Amino acid sequence: MGVSWQDLPVCVAGLGVSGAAAARVLAERGARVTVVDARADEAAQEQAEPLRAQGVTVRLGDGDTLPDGTALVVTSPGWSPAVPLLAAAAAAGTEIYGEVELAWRLRGPDAAPWLAVTGTNGKTTAVRMLVRMLEAAGHRTLAVGNVGTPIVEAVLDPSHEVLAVELSSYQLHWSSSVVPLAATVLNVAPDHIDWHGSLDAYAADKGRIFAPGTLAVVNADDEWSVRLGGGAERGVGFTLATPVAGRLGVVENLLVDRAFTADPHREAVELAELADVRPFAPHNVANALAAAALARAYGVAPEAVREGLRAFRPDPHRIERVATVAGVDYVDDSKATNPHAAAASLSAYTSVVWIAGGLLKGADIDDAVRSCADRLRAAVLIGADRAQIAAALARHAPNVPVVDVADTDTGAMDRVVTEAARLASAGDTVLLAPAGASFDMFAGYGARGDAFAAAVHRLPER
Repeated sequence: MGVSWQDLPVCVAGLGVSGAAAARVLAERGARVTVVDARADEAAQEQAEPLRAQGVTVRLGDGDTLPDGTALVVTSPGWSPAVPLLAAAAAAGTEIYGEVELAWRLRGPDAAPWLAVTGTNGKTTAVRMLVRMLEAAGHRTLAVGNVGTPIVEAVLDPSHEVLAVELSSYQLHWSSSVVPLAATVLNVAPDHIDWHGSLDAYAADKGRIFAPGTLAVVNADDEWSVRLGGGAERGVGFTLATPVAGRLGVVENLLVDRAFTADPHREAVELAELADVRPFAPHNVANALAAAALARAYGVAPEAVREGLRAFRPDPHRIERVATVAGVDYVDDSKATNPHAAAASLSAYTSVVWIAGGLLKGADIDDAVRSCADRLRAAVLIGADRAQIAAALARHAPNVPVVDVADTDTGAMDRVVTEAARLASAGDTVLLAPAGASFDMFAGYGARGDAFAAAVHRLPER
């Protein structure tokens, strides 16, 4: 799109999956690429080897210094604007792209359109639902962006008719010219405040997805989504309530469409039943409606929406029932890594022993606790910021028993689950919905969820 890559001196910041993909693609187009990364361990050396064989310069052990003569920086999503290399590039007036912006500019004239999803929670689920709907309609598609195949590789594959693109706030921050065919902001709640600096800045980056010319799919039940979509040239909405004209929504046990119909003022088109949404929870119904709206914007028939939902299988650690022991359900929602996600998870159950804690990343936990206080039977707290959750429980749910587990060793989750089992009665749900990131104790939310599931399966022995 107007960029001459031949001999262009490009610095790729970060030797991750997206950084390596960007370096490969740029080198193939004749750019003079230097990849920088602070790591210099054996794993980084192995990642660097194939790039060096392609003629890419890889500089390990120094991720702070901008290479001399750099004309363009392509940054990995997690790199904050405040890191020295990016700050130096900005001060020098050097253009900075994210991988998503690079992918958009690499697209050919007949490139596949993008259906894009962002939001604090639910992005991956909505994108995977969307892919199933598109596939059910017979379209060749792929989940890309913050999930699946690196987007710089996907845009160069002519076999894809349409791309389902998950975009994080980090990726959108570095994107300036991306124009999806249709896009949605599922929701916005405090998250990654330490990276963006404020909730307003975080939300503003989310709002970049509603580019001029993009059909804005707005969550009518979310204040920020409505606000961010307010200036869009074209828009539709979705809601968990009965929809007015121009929205998708719920009527009794049906998901219906009053936006993409021949006469939205007179009739609603049935898309699916609530029972087709699995696992069932209010926030998952919202994800399904958002995915359906994007699919319908691309012309997908109602029957394919239903078929796609029925074919969808959620990724692990998303309100996943692990087992039932002594009449108590144990549910793994380790992916609930912020208070908004935890509150959505808690709202799906009536009597909960809540396992919570981790790194809150600057987010406020009070609203989540306040909104779900009447559902809490007890709480078991773990991780670095458990004291903040305990204080919120004392303010908003003072009668709820709280157990503080300070342990961080490999057996900590066994003690957590044992305490939760002691507090639970038949008919209760023991719910791991931590409201915080996992890196204070685990390699990731998946490892945390796996530890929980393993502890639950050992529970009968104990």
